[in-house]
Amino acid sequence: MDLLDIRNRIDAIDDKLLPLFLERMSLSKEVAEYKKANNLPILNRTREREILKSVAEKSGDLEQFAHRLYTTIFELSRAYQDTLCTQGASLSEEISKALENTYSAFPKTGVVACFGTEGANAQLAADKMFPRGELVFFKTFEGVFDAVENGLCEFGIIPFENSSNGSVRETYELLLKKNVHIVRSERLCIRHELLAKKGARIEDIKEIYSHPQAIGQCSRFLKELGSKVKITPCENTAQAAQYAASSKDNSIAAIASHANAEIYNLASIATSIQDSDNNYTRFICITKTPRLYPGANRISLILACQHKPGALYEVLAKFAALEINLLKIESYPILGHDFEFMFFFELSADITDEKTVSMLESLNGSCETFKFLGNYEEVL
Repeated sequence: MDLLDIRNRIDAIDDKLLPLFLERMSLSKEVAEYKKANNLPILNRTREREILKSVAEKSGDLEQFAHRLYTTIFELSRAYQDTLCTQGASLSEEISKALENTYSAFPKTGVVACFGTEGANAQLAADKMFPRGELVFFKTFEGVFDAVENGLCEFGIIPFENSSNGSVRETYELLLKKNVHIVRSERLCIRHELLAKKGARIEDIKEIYSHPQAIGQCSRFLKELGSKVKITPCENTAQAAQYAASSKDNSIAAIASHANAEIYNLASIATSIQDSDNNYTRFICITKTPRLYPGANRISLILACQHKPGALYEVLAKFAALEINLLKIESYPILGHDFEFMFFFELSADITDEKTVSMLESLNGSCETFKFLGNYEEVL
């Protein structure tokens, strides 16, 4: 038998498989309707195990391949049933509120809570997002979140992650803790300089102040300076520049942006000291209520699965079955629970798509912790 004959036989089998698959999915729809009417969960692990046991007994040497085939069928069936059974009324209301608060354009002005002080990178990001915004500065991340949550400020700007030094963990924790939503994110190219009093030389420097993220982003440069230079973390890069400017000692320097040299009358004694020229920090804009602006194509979620084998896989399978692209997944430990984690997800999707909403409702109903953070555009 030649290859063409073999392929013709495969085509004949495939012609039989598709109608059977469609018939099975039609029966899955009937199952979903019954479960919805009787308030039953979508997942029935006992029945799936029984089927897989029978498949294993009948598959011989191809057992592992047959197992994979049937688990894929189960995933598709559950995803289809999820789209038919809405389980998260509170989430539906939240999404409906976001759809009601749909705007024709992202605003150029507003009262904006901003982390740091004048000259901080968050201020630069805030000016990019809100060219005519009224900035109110706060010393802590939580201060920004509280100002938005309590209605003192309409918007808040906070750093989220850096391309060289990773995520800002405190921001994740506050996103879970506080009643706020992400409505936009923007990447800001970060260039760090070593700033000191005019007349100071790099060999004179004995102590350098900066934010821990900036210190991490300039680790190679700092290592070259050697152990004779003390590295002191502070609240933000602009505050570090203030320290250097107010000090009477020419041996004090700061890692900050060039804008701080102009603001605080400092000299730049080393430029582009970051480890990578491709050094970007993502900043997010938060509001108290969910809003939808043009171009929103990214969804952020925080969730916790049951602490058991396969729990995270079941979440990922929902995305795969609905062809939703996962842009980011990051875990962080749950305080007080050994080796248990929360997960932060970013998806390429939007809430105007019914299948996306059904998937979110399914996650809301099946995960121990679930929080929809917003649907927004990321500006590059």
